[in-house]
Amino acid sequence: MRWKERLQQLLQGRYGMDGFGNFLLWMALLCFILALFVRLPVPVLHYLGVALMVYLYFRIFSKNVQKRYQENCTYYRYVNKFKGFFAKQKSYHDQRKTHHIYSCPNCKQKIRIPKGKGKIIIRCSRCGKEFMKNSR
Repeated sequence: MRWKERLQQLLQGRYGMDGFGNFLLWMALLCFILALFVRLPVPVLHYLGVALMVYLYFRIFSKNVQKRYQENCTYYRYVNKFKGFFAKQKSYHDQRKTHHIYSCPNCKQKIRIPKGKGKIIIRCSRCGKEFMKNSR
């Protein structure tokens, strides 16, 4: 048997690599690289890097596909929250060129008002409270 066929037989039914696995790999490599530059009395970064690599290989060769899939979904849930926060901040920054963004004093709902309208009365769409702001 050739080595490719043996490898295919070994990996058949195993979970393999995914997005969380890529993250673990990069974090392990980062730990190893940082360990070269940061001198600690106990090689914590080496141990952490090795632990991440062991867990990565455990995930790759695991036959519990359902559990590994759940771990990957949890990882992407956190990644999407992180990316969503920065996308929201970028959107607010882009909108501030043409609009003011106020918060309702009652319910904290964000309200977008065009610039250059002077003093205006704003009605919150969520709670109905009216308040006055200047949109110069």
